[in-house]
Order: sequence, then C-alpha cells, then structure tokens
Amino acid sequence: MKKEIRTRKDVFELVNVFYTKIRANQVLGPIFEKHIQNWPKHIERLTDFWETNLFFVRKFKGNPLLKHQIVDAASNYTLDEKHFGIWLNLWFETLDDLFHGEKVNIAKNRARTMGTFFHINLFNARPKTT
Repeated sequence: MKKEIRTRKDVFELVNVFYTKIRANQVLGPIFEKHIQNWPKHIERLTDFWETNLFFVRKFKGNPLLKHQIVDAASNYTLDEKHFGIWLNLWFETLDDLFHGEKVNIAKNRARTMGTFFHINLFNARPKTT
C-alpha cells in the first residue's frame, strides 16, 4: 500500500529501494559498484541528502557535483543524458511504486533539476579539446 513520505524512515526506504534498482541496472550498476565501497554508509549519506531536500533539515553536507565530476573523469568523460535518463526513470518508478502525495512531486522535481544541473556542469567541467 502506498503512503506519503513523512519521515526519515520513509526516505531511507525510498533511497534503499532505489539504489537496489540502480545496482541491478546493466548500465548504471557497474559505474556505481566501481565507485562505492561501503553501500550502507552511502545509503545513509543519500538518505541525509534526500531528507535535507524534502524536509529542509540540515543533515547533508558535501559536494555531490564534485563527486559526479570525479566519476565522470574516471569513466573517461562518458557520462551523458542516457545515464541521467536511466537514473531519473528509476527514481520516478521507485517513487511511484512506494509513495503518493506532495513529497513525491517535490522529489521528482528536485531530481529533474539536479539531473539537468549535474549533466550541464559535468559537460562544462570536462577538459577542452581543440
């Protein structure tokens, strides 16, 4: 039965189920597996991130763009709209499978905005070729 996102426990469930899907995905899974050594810690950190974004609490501290730039560089600058599209579709699917309500729409809109921001800034951070 679907419920509203109301607590950290709900956000943890969302993040945990989502990253289970990410890890199983043929395109994204290998990229994440290469860069994340401690999944429980990563899930907690991303729960902090999404709790901060959904409930405006100050739990997350860090620079996600920099982390994505490091991954892009390690992937020979091959992260593109396909990767972000898969990520976004899995995020939406997970939200729709588990939850309903206003926070679902907020989470979708924030993910769209972040995906666009990261994609543009990854491209802009790449070495310039002549």
